[in-house]
Amino acid sequence: MTSQDNRSAQLNSLKIDRSAPAKQYNNSWLSWRPLLVGLFVGLAGASGASLIFSSKTNPPSAPTAKPMLDAASKSTQVSQGSLVASGYVVARRRATVAAEITGRVTQVLVEEGMHVRQGQLLATLDASLAGTDLKTQQSQVQSALAAINSTHADLADAERILARTRTLAGNGYSSTADLTRNGARVTSLKAQLAQAEAGQRTASSNAVRAREVLGKHRILAPFSGVVVDKNAQPGEIISPASAGGGFTRTGICTIVDMNSLEIEVDVNEAFIGRVHDGQAVKAVLDAYPDLTIMARVIATVPTANRDKATVRVRIAILDKDKRILPDMAIKVSFAEEKS
Repeated sequence: MTSQDNRSAQLNSLKIDRSAPAKQYNNSWLSWRPLLVGLFVGLAGASGASLIFSSKTNPPSAPTAKPMLDAASKSTQVSQGSLVASGYVVARRRATVAAEITGRVTQVLVEEGMHVRQGQLLATLDASLAGTDLKTQQSQVQSALAAINSTHADLADAERILARTRTLAGNGYSSTADLTRNGARVTSLKAQLAQAEAGQRTASSNAVRAREVLGKHRILAPFSGVVVDKNAQPGEIISPASAGGGFTRTGICTIVDMNSLEIEVDVNEAFIGRVHDGQAVKAVLDAYPDLTIMARVIATVPTANRDKATVRVRIAILDKDKRILPDMAIKVSFAEEKS
């Protein structure tokens, strides 16, 4: 081989073979391609899920042309030209019956749902001490009456002696000292009689008071109605004020006069001008949507609620029904005036 051929061979050995790297690069790209495709699919899925979640959590806002109802306007709406409001059934006569004194309950004679009459016995308290006090006062009354009778007898005798002494003194057979002594005794007995009569009146007043205290151990119904809540059990202590904390009851039961049920609704003050006394009303209970109740407006309470911008309206129920219960939610529709 000539020197020129050797030089050409050496120059050829220094050339870069570009076909091998290209082939290696193509093989490397093919090996990474599945991973890149998977990464692209994952990113696309995450982006789609993010868009869906964003659309669910952030719903499109309402058009600015349609104003949003505030809290006051939600309770009163104008539907097809009629004024509609919502409220509750309330009882005008509702009372939690309690004792006027502190005592231990011995028996409770009512249960929830029971109808009671005015003056009916609801419960009794332990009255042993009150009964003893009454007997003591009655004994003092008897003692005062006996003292009065005794003083009356002594006074009558003293007055006879005084009259005889005066006769004798007029005839000169009795001294002035005897006349004075007998007169003073009569005066003293009259004072004792007045004192005994005053004591008898005091004892009688104390006896009447003791009898009234004894009567307060019997708890009676203030009016006719239905027992809706029973608050005490035999053996518990009740008091007009809860002086004993959670261990002392303040009431026996709660009575509701079902004949005093009416409806109270809050009407938006913007529409209160469309409500007037005696206006016809149709009401529907949320519990019985198929029951239509005829009613009428009793009065509009002359004050507004500043927080809710509403005015309270009282509505009388004309159709009495046993399904209408206190505190039930109800919707009413006010009849429109005919022009």
